This record gives sequence, C-alpha cells and structure tokens, in this order.
Amino acid sequence: MIDELVRAESAVATCADAAAWALSEHELIAALDATHRLQQRLASVQLAVVRELDGRGAAVARGASSTAVWLRHRLRLDISAARRLVGLAASIDAAPPAVRDALAGGLVSVEQARVIVDTAATVSGSAGAEVADKAVGVLVEWAGQFDPTLLRRMGTRILDHVAPDVADAAAAAALAAEAARAARDRHVTISEQTGGRLRLSGTLDAEAAALLRAVIDPLSAPSGPDDTRSAGQRRHDALGDVCRLALRAGELPENGGDPAQIVVTTSYDGLTRQLSAGALDIGLRLSPDTVRRLACDAAVLPAVLGGAGQVLDVGRQRRLITGPLRRALVLRDGGCAFPGCDRPPRWCAAHHVRHWADGGPTSLDNTVLLCGHHHRHVHQTDWVVRLGDDGHPEFVPPAWLDPDQVPRRNHYHRRT
Repeated sequence: MIDELVRAESAVATCADAAAWALSEHELIAALDATHRLQQRLASVQLAVVRELDGRGAAVARGASSTAVWLRHRLRLDISAARRLVGLAASIDAAPPAVRDALAGGLVSVEQARVIVDTAATVSGSAGAEVADKAVGVLVEWAGQFDPTLLRRMGTRILDHVAPDVADAAAAAALAAEAARAARDRHVTISEQTGGRLRLSGTLDAEAAALLRAVIDPLSAPSGPDDTRSAGQRRHDALGDVCRLALRAGELPENGGDPAQIVVTTSYDGLTRQLSAGALDIGLRLSPDTVRRLACDAAVLPAVLGGAGQVLDVGRQRRLITGPLRRALVLRDGGCAFPGCDRPPRWCAAHHVRHWADGGPTSLDNTVLLCGHHHRHVHQTDWVVRLGDDGHPEFVPPAWLDPDQVPRRNHYHRRT
C-alpha cells in the first residue's frame, strides 16, 4: 500500500506541475471529474487507516488522550475536524459493503456515504436488514445525480420505493421519534453580557419555530429604501416589537404581584434637561435618549425621595396614552406615520411631538403613532415631526438628506 500511495503522490505532483490553461474545455471537465473520483477514493483509504489506528489504540499508546487529539497534532487539523474524521471512519467501517465499495470506487462522496449510512440505519430499525440493503442500492444509484442535502431529503421517503407496504407505518414512527427528540432538545438560553446586553441561543421545536418565523419574518423586512439595518439588526428590532406588543396586550401573567412591565427610574430635572440616564429595576442603566424615547408612551409615577434615596411619597400615574385618546390616534394615523412605513397600530407607540418633559401636552394634537424602529429613528436623528394644516402628521427630513427639506407624509394608511 505504501509503495502504491507513493506512486500516486508522484502522479499527482506531475499533474500539479502541468499547465491547466493548455487543456480544452472538454479536457478540463474530464480532469475535474477525475480529481473528484480520486479524492473520494483517497478518502476511503484514509478512513480505513484512521479506523484501524483507532481500533488498535495507537494514538493512546503514543501518549495522546484520544485518536482525535492525536490526529489534530499529526495532521494539523482543528479538533472538530479531527473528531468528525474519527466518527466518519467508524460509521463507514460499520456501513454495508455496498457503501464501502461505492466510496472506494469513487462513485459516492464522503458526505453522500454518510447520508446513505444514516438512512440505512433508520430503515434497518423500522423495516429490517433486507429492506435496508435494497435502500442502500437505490441510494447509491441516486448519489450519481443528487448532492448530499437532496439525497438525505429523498432518503426520508426511500421506503416508498423499496417497501411501500411498510412505508406509512415507518414514516409515522420516524415522525414520532423526531417529535420526541425535538421535545427533549428544546431550550432557550439567556446569557447576560456586559452593558446590560443579553445573548440568546437555543433550539426550537417545529411548532415554536413556525410561530417565531410567522411573527419575526414580516416584522424584520426592510422598512423602506432608506433602511440601512442589517438582517440581524432587523430581526433584533422585530423581537423587541413582539415583546412590546405582548406587554401592551396586558395578558401576560403578573410578575411579583405587578403587571409585566419595564420600570425605569430617572430624575425629573434630568429628564427635562435631556441629561439624565435611567436605571431599570433589574439594575441596568439606560442612556438619556433611551429614557426619553421610552417615556413617550409610558405611565409616569412621580415619587419624592429623601436624601438617602428612600421613597417618601408616591403620586398617581398620569400621561399614559390609552383609551379614547389612543383610539383617536389610531383612527387618524392608521399605523406608523413615518413616510413609507406599513407597520399596523398594534406595533406602534405614541410619540409626543413636543416631549412631555419639555411641557408638551398629552393630546391628539401633540402625539403621533410610530413603530419601534421609527420611534428610535426620530429620537436619534434630525427628522422633525409636526402636524400639517389638515391635522395629519408630516415629517421634515434633515438637510443632508433633502436640502429643500420638503415635508413628507405616509400615504400607506390613508383611506381617502
């Protein structure tokens, strides 16, 4: 074997020195097919060698903790690639002879072989070894036409071709097993990071995934040609919008005896002078801009604090845009009033044209509906919001965007 591999290496080196530009297009395609077959055949040999070394414990005998760790050092692989190599070698070693022969003959790729082995194991468990052998033959034939992803997808219905009498029962059993795995593996992890940020990770089952996509996908679409957010940023903002809607619906369970809510504490003087940061009830700090934006559509609960910060007196809530005023605002604006936005009213907060902290009243003439994205945009940029002569909101763009600063309106929600 060593002598043959040396000769093969020499032949490959000769090909590497040859000028590919001198080949015709037909010859280039033939060379591509030949290199691919050779690559799969060499992979078959390498997997057999790795499996034998692993079975003999050669890596441990040389002081390594495992075959994967030894391969990482010997072949200069990262550890995940080394582990995949060991695992694949084991699965191919246990594969039906037809799969090993197909890989050695360059008829299937390593990834296609993995798919065939996995499918054969599933079929064997539900329909028996004889049916599994038939499935392997069909899949090897299909591998000449389909990539691993499509081959795996087609393999889920392989019994329709090789054993239609047991296909339905096997499919039901496989579906039940997949549902059980999904229920077992479902989780969401929330990890706190510096600056009050959270990192989300997890795995959703099919139902929860469908619900999330149904809600997030339409909300994370670009809001217009001027939307410069990345796809990840749009999904982030959409998740925030979903949480705001859930809070606004008022149907969440109580938390510690209080309704589910965000509680921000700030000083009145700092709020009016746009200088004061805010503190969440979970101890995190918010910037002055964020505090003022949240205060646009929130209940304000005045509190008198003593010198040491203790609460001496708490007043009543005021300035919350609800009831008839909210309904009138929805009837007038129809949704987010920012030009070109199609967000419906339920995704919008009420924005004070003249901020309440600056003496602006809570009235229909001083409020406008804005979605979460455009609410932040208005607070953080130089767009000017005002009501036109007909009582409908209009937006004056900053001079850098439109030197003439022609007022713009949202015509998406207009009924007349």
